[in-house]
Amino acid sequence: MERPIGVFDSGLGGLTVLAALRRRLAGERFVYFGDTARVPYGSKSAATVQRYCRQDTAFLRRFEPKLIVVACNTATALGLEVVAEEAGTPVVGVIEPGARRAVAASGGKPIGIIATESTIASRSYYRAIRALEPRAEMWERACPLLVPMVEEGRTGEDPLVRAAVEEYLAPIRGRVGSLVLGCTHYPLLKSALAAYMGPEVALVDSAEEVAGEVAGVLERDGLAARDGDGGIQCYVTDNPERFRSVGERFLGQPLREVTLVEPEDFFVQEQAAGR
Repeated sequence: MERPIGVFDSGLGGLTVLAALRRRLAGERFVYFGDTARVPYGSKSAATVQRYCRQDTAFLRRFEPKLIVVACNTATALGLEVVAEEAGTPVVGVIEPGARRAVAASGGKPIGIIATESTIASRSYYRAIRALEPRAEMWERACPLLVPMVEEGRTGEDPLVRAAVEEYLAPIRGRVGSLVLGCTHYPLLKSALAAYMGPEVALVDSAEEVAGEVAGVLERDGLAARDGDGGIQCYVTDNPERFRSVGERFLGQPLREVTLVEPEDFFVQEQAAGR
């Protein structure tokens, strides 16, 4: 049996990345881990996020993944090096692919970045974009209300979502050429973001860029599935029924296998990894 690709996120948002991976790599098997008991990561300290990343990676290693995708902007910003140290396999995050797309789509205009508090504080997108375009002008804003709204099942048509979007983005409306959706939850609110910012602003969802990078790594390292039939296994740390019902909207297909990981089992995996 082909080894799977491991994907983890703080909750549901990483399913937008998984959907792009599925479209690009239909023959691959995926194991998705959503740490729904501790969402969101975006308001946590760097030390806490790094500890969570270590635990998430230890859990995924039980499936012997051939590659791990950190499908969480906060975890990428604060814990990508931790994951790379622990994984024993190639690791792909979401920030550098998104930065490349943001620069390409900006048309030379300033770039807006919206993300969680921790991601903004890390300046990870700022540094990644400056490395590509040293003269780039950027505007950064933490949007802490958007993740819980998405986790509650709210959509871009919800009046509360639209009000929050206006509150956060009013200072840059009409001033940027591209807007980085620096959290994997935000693509679910694209309709509200696009309506407020207007058609002249490119919304940058890094999911497709990540899928392309993963495909390239698999081919480069000779790890691509040759005759796979796909498949997804999902594991969560809380409320699998809700994850299944809301997650189907993120993924765009039914979620049949969603398994609850009990705390005893989850932390046993961390201890087994020597932590």
